[in-house]
Amino acid sequence: MNLMTSPTSETSKTSTFRPQLLKNQKGLTLIEIMVVIVIIGGLAAVLGRSVFDNLGNANVKTTRAQFQEVSKQLEMYNADCGGFPTTDQGLQVLMEDPGKDVCANWGPNPYLKQMPKDAWQRALIYESDGTDFELRSLGSDRKAGGGGTAKDLSSKDAN
Repeated sequence: MNLMTSPTSETSKTSTFRPQLLKNQKGLTLIEIMVVIVIIGGLAAVLGRSVFDNLGNANVKTTRAQFQEVSKQLEMYNADCGGFPTTDQGLQVLMEDPGKDVCANWGPNPYLKQMPKDAWQRALIYESDGTDFELRSLGSDRKAGGGGTAKDLSSKDAN
């Protein structure tokens, strides 16, 4: 009995066998691919909406936190200077000494290092008559009014 087989017979079996396997394999049809894409698109839409809602809520909370921080600095300025900066003076007087005639006890360090911005990277709106103040943001839509995360925010609002 011959234990060795001829290399040509093995090669011929393998070469004829493999092409048949490849011929019998099937890929995904266009419809199957389209169904998968629709499913992925649906999931992305649902998850994307949730992510954007959470981002909007986070921006509102960030802006409210910014109001609190600036309000603390305005209270310190009020304690040192005997009043809040007027609307005309603006928040600039928290960063630069307005002079001894405006505030004799200013500093020595600035109350703020840079102009505060809301979560949408726009300057906060500051209004004051010198005895009280309000900080505002126009929200994500940059327009007065709005609803949801586009609603105007004010330091006077409780939440």
